[in-house]
Amino acid sequence: MEKCKEATTPMSTSCYMDVDLAGTVVDQTKYKGLIGSLLYLTASRSDIMFVVCLCARFQSSPKESYLKVSKRILKYLMGKTFVGLWMKHTSGTCHLLGSSLISWHNKKQACVTLSIAEPEYIADGSCCAQILWIKQ
Repeated sequence: MEKCKEATTPMSTSCYMDVDLAGTVVDQTKYKGLIGSLLYLTASRSDIMFVVCLCARFQSSPKESYLKVSKRILKYLMGKTFVGLWMKHTSGTCHLLGSSLISWHNKKQACVTLSIAEPEYIADGSCCAQILWIKQ
């Protein structure tokens, strides 16, 4: 699909996705792989979220018509390679003595975390290190 014609939208306005009982069955493994990759991409490309989730509904029995819609998403992405959300992972702490700010720390994290709780633990560790330094 590297030399495909680019699509201006991720889904055609005339497309209506519904259960396709008469369609040609396609390889379920390849279809699931494609949808899984697109779902992963939705973390930074919210413009394709609706149509990818719509295609994900039909993973149990993929048909040619669903694959066609999925390929249109790829054609859309081909023309919009520089669009997306840039996410910064930062952590920071503020140290108060009474009601007065005595120290603060903010920095970009050296690693990307896999869960929501992990950055909090990283920030807590950094905070404890700052407090121990201040205490000395």
